[in-house]
Amino acid sequence: MKVLLINGSPNNKGCTYTALSEVAKTLTEQGIETEIIHVGNKDIRGCIGCRKCKTVGKCVFDDIVNEIAPKFEQADGIVIGSPIYYASANGTLISFLDRLFYSVPFDKTMKVGAAVVSARRGGCSATFDEINKYFTISGMPIASSQYWNSVHGYTPDDVRKDEEGLQTMRTLGKNMAFLIKSIALGKEKFGLPEKEQRIATNFIR
Repeated sequence: MKVLLINGSPNNKGCTYTALSEVAKTLTEQGIETEIIHVGNKDIRGCIGCRKCKTVGKCVFDDIVNEIAPKFEQADGIVIGSPIYYASANGTLISFLDRLFYSVPFDKTMKVGAAVVSARRGGCSATFDEINKYFTISGMPIASSQYWNSVHGYTPDDVRKDEEGLQTMRTLGKNMAFLIKSIALGKEKFGLPEKEQRIATNFIR
């Protein structure tokens, strides 16, 4: 079992990484393999809605999105971490997530998702909700913790002093591991939920 942790901060070893590392450490202790991938400093353009991915099976822009897609397919869960800019996620991360979630051809049903956000002070809940929307549109259960998954601080040392934030990260790791293991047992015994053929409507009559 494996979880990908996506660091959406431009800073490789900053506050977001510090929070993700606490989650990863706990997941490892629970027997889950982890990999932290840094995307926040990459040159990632946004989705242009060309829909070529629906015929070629990957995004037409051949960058880190296509590199990570196979890892995402093999993973049992994914944790998306972001710093907070103007009460929202890093724009580079959003471009990455838009293209990743839209372009991959595989079924994401029952992969476990979790959002982790890092702020000096404010904007946590808005960014947390923003990231979670990628999971809820994809049939992915969301791992929760004892509080919204956030840490506070201007530097990694500040985050390491945020005892409640770090405890929230550890609780998230334990809960995510339990959920992944429980889903694996459920899939083995019952299989995935049966799906209806997708109905896509607009409101033009």
